[in-house]
Amino acid sequence: MFFKGQNNEHLIVKEINSNACYLQKESSDNALTFLWFEMNNNMITIDGIDYSFKKNQLVCLTELHKIDISKVCNAKMLRFNRSFYCIIDHDSEVGCKGILFFGASQLPIITIPDIEVEKFHIMWRMIEIEMESTDNLQLEMLQSMLKRFVILSTRIYKNQEPYNKIDNNQIDIVREYNFLVENHFKTKHTVAEYADLLNKSPKTLSNLFSKLSKKSPLQYIQERKMLEARRLLKYTDKSIKEIAFEIGFEEIQTFSRFFKNYEGVSPSDFREK
Repeated sequence: MFFKGQNNEHLIVKEINSNACYLQKESSDNALTFLWFEMNNNMITIDGIDYSFKKNQLVCLTELHKIDISKVCNAKMLRFNRSFYCIIDHDSEVGCKGILFFGASQLPIITIPDIEVEKFHIMWRMIEIEMESTDNLQLEMLQSMLKRFVILSTRIYKNQEPYNKIDNNQIDIVREYNFLVENHFKTKHTVAEYADLLNKSPKTLSNLFSKLSKKSPLQYIQERKMLEARRLLKYTDKSIKEIAFEIGFEEIQTFSRFFKNYEGVSPSDFREK
């Protein structure tokens, strides 16, 4: 089922089975995707990392994630572009800078509790019914339903992750930090640079992240650079020197040491594999 508005807003609602190539072939710029698995034993490689998804797990993907399908038994896909909902400057935890879609380096995986599964089925059916509408209120109705779907998913994810250890203002800082890293990781490589943008001290950021995650603020920067390195090595023909320069390394030797420290192999060995 496909909705397209007058300003190129679009929403896709689709059932997926073994013919999961649709996930790869039909991706578009600025697309955000919910993938809800209805059976066990789903195998997908995302940005070079293998994942196994179980029944009633939900994964949130951006247009920047590179997907290779091994096996998808049964899944529901909800895909929309930023024109339809979630404008880039929407400053809300249910927006693009929110918990689920604040950066391509994050891969939120939600396990829907048994008690919540019926709510998701009802919401999905309501979206399907509204997709068949033809009046001038259809866009607004679909946007409203999508927002409810995002809110339901966000609530569960926040309960499953340690977000309850910090207050809403602190969560906003962490979200904004990750969003800034997503936009500036090629040119800004230190926590201090992002702390300046947020008008916070590096120590404040370190303390916040220690409550929320085992990763430090610096690790988020480095892992985003590594993610981009893997993507460029796997999906482009750019030379290793070009990739190193694009990510912000002035010398290829420094990039190679950085990459091997994280991946365990050199960039050239990774590409050959």
